[in-house]
Order: sequence, then structure tokens, then C-alpha cells
Amino acid sequence: MPRNKAAKFSPYAAQEPAPPNAASREELITQYTPLIKYVASRIAMRLPPNVALDDLVSAGVIGLIDAIEKYDPGRNTQFKTYAEFRIKGAILDELRSLDWVPRSVRKKFHRLEAAYAKLQKDNGRPAKDEEVAAELGVDLDEFHRLIDASRNILLLSLDGAGSFAANLSRDDVVEVVAGAKTEDPAEALGLSELRDEVAKAIDSLPVKERYVVSLYYYEELTMKEIGEVMGYTESRISQMHTKAMFRLRAKLREYFEER
Repeated sequence: MPRNKAAKFSPYAAQEPAPPNAASREELITQYTPLIKYVASRIAMRLPPNVALDDLVSAGVIGLIDAIEKYDPGRNTQFKTYAEFRIKGAILDELRSLDWVPRSVRKKFHRLEAAYAKLQKDNGRPAKDEEVAAELGVDLDEFHRLIDASRNILLLSLDGAGSFAANLSRDDVVEVVAGAKTEDPAEALGLSELRDEVAKAIDSLPVKERYVVSLYYYEELTMKEIGEVMGYTESRISQMHTKAMFRLRAKLREYFEER
């Protein structure tokens, strides 16, 4: 079983510090600087080399400061968890503002997304590579090139995921993913249903793609390390991850459109 990488990074291994109202901003920034670099480095691994890591780290610092200002210990979410989502959100906002994804790549991304959604809805199961390629009218080699071209845009696609995300603020997303509790019974039911739907969507993935998602998001391995575990190249693992994200987006889009 692959190791849990949390022990390698001090932000995850460190004891939870006092909440922001009991510690200075400078102390918290110092405490969580390794976390900023960790999050920025994981995002940078999926970006073109012309995107500077230092710029991502700088944006992450803004996210940490935002977390310090807005953290509410009464929400039953650890500051470390809340800060990580704020840091990542700030980095993604910075990337969106740069608008570094060419229009042609965005067009390919939307073609792929539409094909996955249509085939998944029509067939009631995950679409095979050959089926997606046929839907797009391309051969398998071109299909794989489209997957490679689209993978980076998935980092930035939450805000543009469609009508189902239009009413979700970043705070809402943090609450869903972090599993924070709420005193509103209706809100609690909605969040519970959403978590269940995400879990079902992950369970519906092809076995290898589900394993990649587990190792990447839960075991926190890099694409290269996952490739070593599964016996594939880093590029192949990246393709599996991208296809898994298209499938998950299609499942969740269908779920919200039915609501």
C-alpha cells in the first residue's frame, strides 16, 4: 500500500496551532509557509514551464492572509484545512487572471467535456476512449492529444463548470469539501447529498482512474509516484487523471441539472 505522504510535509504533520485570534498574523504566515509552497508546487507540476512558481507562492500568501482574516473557529473546521482551500483558491484566481490558456485549447476542452457528458448520459456508463474519439470524429492518437491539451484547464474550470456551480461561492465549496457542520437542517441535508453524489461519482469511475484519484487526492502522491506504483509513465497517469475529471464533471453536471 503506498505511503501517506502527509508525514513528509510539516504543515500536515505539525500540531494544529492556536486559532488566528490568539496568534499574530506573522506567526501564522511563518507556520504555514511550507503549506503554501506545497500547494503551489503541486499545482505548478501541471502547468507550462513559463508559469513561475514564485508567482503562485505569492498568490498563496494572499490566500493565507485571507484565511487568517475570515477563519471562524465556531465552524468546526480546523484552520489548517480552511487555510489550504483558501491558498489553493487564491492561486487558481491568479492563474485565471493571467488568462494563459489559449482560446483554441479552451475550445478543445469544451468539445471533450460535451462528448463525455453526452456519451455518459446516453449509455449510462463511463465512455470508452474509442467512443469519445468517434463522437469527436478523430482517431485515438488525436483523442489523446486533445486530452493532453485539455488537462491544465481543469485546474481553472470550477467557476466555468456550468449553471450548477453558478450559485456556489468559494466559501460554499470550502464547506462542502472540508466537511464542516452547519446548524441549518436544510443546508446540512443538501451538503450531505452533495458529498454522497461525489462519492458515487468517484465509485463509478473505471478502476484504474478511481485508483489514480485515490492516490492523488487522498494519499497525496505526485503523478510520477503514482506511475511508479501502477507501472505506467507519468504522462499516462496524467491522461487517466484528466479523463477521470471529465467523467466526474459530467456526473455532477447531470446531478445538478436534475435538481
